[in-house]
Amino acid sequence: MASKDEVRLKVLLLGAIEHAHQAWSTIAAIADVITPTATDRAAFLEEAASGAFDGCVAAYRTFDSFTITGKINTELLAALPPSLRFICHNGAGYDQIDVKACTEHNVRVSNAPTAVDDATADLGIFLMLGALRNLGLGMAALRAGDWRGSTLPALGHDPQGKVLGILGMGGIGRNMAKKALAFGMKIHYHNRTRLDADVEAELGAEYVEFDELLKDSDVLSLNLPLNKHTRHIISQAEFAKMKPGIVIVNTARGAVMDEAALVEALQSGQVGSVGLDVYEEEPQVHPGLVSNPQVILVPHMGTWTLETETKMEEWTISNLRMAIEEGKLRSIVPEQRDL
Repeated sequence: MASKDEVRLKVLLLGAIEHAHQAWSTIAAIADVITPTATDRAAFLEEAASGAFDGCVAAYRTFDSFTITGKINTELLAALPPSLRFICHNGAGYDQIDVKACTEHNVRVSNAPTAVDDATADLGIFLMLGALRNLGLGMAALRAGDWRGSTLPALGHDPQGKVLGILGMGGIGRNMAKKALAFGMKIHYHNRTRLDADVEAELGAEYVEFDELLKDSDVLSLNLPLNKHTRHIISQAEFAKMKPGIVIVNTARGAVMDEAALVEALQSGQVGSVGLDVYEEEPQVHPGLVSNPQVILVPHMGTWTLETETKMEEWTISNLRMAIEEGKLRSIVPEQRDL
């Protein structure tokens, strides 16, 4: 407990703690928690201008808090108090945060980079197998009361011996590779930086150039972050380079793939089937994807397990606690590692 003269630090809670209540109690013991009353961005900016958040040194934010604050950008950072030095994001992807603007405002950002790996890769495997086996058509027919359909779906494919191309070999991509090996798949990958030789050997993974990945893959798994360099990295020109009938899985972010171009590629048969967990304009989904039974759709549930959601919260809380106690972060985002 703070002494009478001791000034307790303040933290800003953007979103809710759903599971890791014991870990969160360690924050409440060392800092005062400020929770906004605003329910939209305009009200949040007004609340910030009123001084309600003055003195906050760090913020814990969830993916869903976007509905209140909107993107954390220059406008929002200018409204927040100058005392704010850390933003601890509960998630692996952090495209809702303008890291460049944060750096310019001397704000450090952290994410939860490994807590999500298993659950997201598990869902990727589920989507891959469902799309390979053409299960979307049968599932749609069954729900319509038509068993396998008046016209039988085309036979699916076994994963054994197929080339799984992984675009983005971070924690989730490596986890996906490891699990795909159990199905007898060949692993090709492309990444911004090549993995060490011992990691490649452990994963049985072969590094290839981007165009070669597109050309040789039977299944393409997208596991890369969304940023200005990766937005629509897969579009019409890239689909044209792929094997006819390729299977595509996306558990990264919707906008790394051009959805309109994907719909066209599905209609032409260039893309055979797709498994998607993420979409360009969530929660809206392109009607051409919704209406196509060769697309298996999941509503952004890659981390939707009790164990993983708890791990994510605990990881983010550990970042927040380190920010308060030591003035640094456990897992600062890559763009800020040199700061």
